[in-house]
Amino acid sequence: MIEKKRMVPFALLVFSAVSLAGCGAEDVQEQVNSAAETSETNETEQAEGTDAIAGTLSFYTSQPDADAEALVAGFREQYPDVDVTIFRSGTEEVVSRLLAEEEAGSVQADVLLLADAVTFENLKEKDLLLPYESPELAHIPADFVDQDYMYIGTKLMATVLAYNTDLVEEAPTSWFDLTADNAKGELTMPSPLYSGAAAYNAGVFSRNDDFGWSFYEKLYENETTVVQGNGGVVQAVAGSEASYGMVVDFVVANAKEQGSPIDFVYPEEGVPVITEPIAITKSSKNEGAAKAFVDFVLSEEGQQLGKDVGYTPIREGIDAPAGLKGGDELHVLSADLADLLEGREEDKEQFQSIFGAH
Repeated sequence: MIEKKRMVPFALLVFSAVSLAGCGAEDVQEQVNSAAETSETNETEQAEGTDAIAGTLSFYTSQPDADAEALVAGFREQYPDVDVTIFRSGTEEVVSRLLAEEEAGSVQADVLLLADAVTFENLKEKDLLLPYESPELAHIPADFVDQDYMYIGTKLMATVLAYNTDLVEEAPTSWFDLTADNAKGELTMPSPLYSGAAAYNAGVFSRNDDFGWSFYEKLYENETTVVQGNGGVVQAVAGSEASYGMVVDFVVANAKEQGSPIDFVYPEEGVPVITEPIAITKSSKNEGAAKAFVDFVLSEEGQQLGKDVGYTPIREGIDAPAGLKGGDELHVLSADLADLLEGREEDKEQFQSIFGAH
């Protein structure tokens, strides 16, 4: 690698000499030399600031393995001196591991990227997060940024109604199509005991007057199959093991693009939407790299990378991938965040009481 010698801008030297013309020649030369040294010092400090982003970074996420690896690869193109390790599992299992580490007094995670805001409200309440006001927030809608800057949404992920195009002749239009006789034994859905998206969905559906827990009871009576995560749902539908699935939109879109006999609809009643927030742990041992990672995920390049994988970006100015709806197109089903947080464990227990342990 050839190291180029840093040069002081010519205009700076001329300005220095002219502005000091009333001084003696020796004084002028001393001032010029001083200006040059100051410029070199500032440039060196800036370079060292970039070079300081190094070391190890532990990334805990519920993203699919391939997506997490693509994200890390993009980050390391900018910061090759950071060695990133990934722990990937369902949101509920990631949180369980994090809390166990906290109980043992040895949190290993530096950055968290998990399903929903309710999860992060819980971690915030437990004082496990570090506030960080990223410079990229100027391009992120304020609704998706925690007021204390503890976590920031990174994408829009709607839970949709997927169906197998070989097994279903007429596309469904309503969530209640899943409670009809022709859907009996034909629906697969993720478990709130494993999937953060499914836990969020349970909280939202159960608090909506048009659904309530009776909706889940009807799904149980209609012999719905419960699997761990969204990946298992799309595999079942794409593999013709199930006709229908309740699943996040991007995994269906990706499977469809790859040629699987699967498609999806946004039901007429609306859809629950999660934002898969990102946060830095209060115990992070590498805050510099952690902040750089957050900045990258929220940056135009990071958001475009997410779009290329199939996610709907949260950053303003970047459209949703083909086939997916952007934020202004979605009819969103929601519930009060504080209420969802307070009721999260009770919701999981209620789901388990209906469907059993999964």
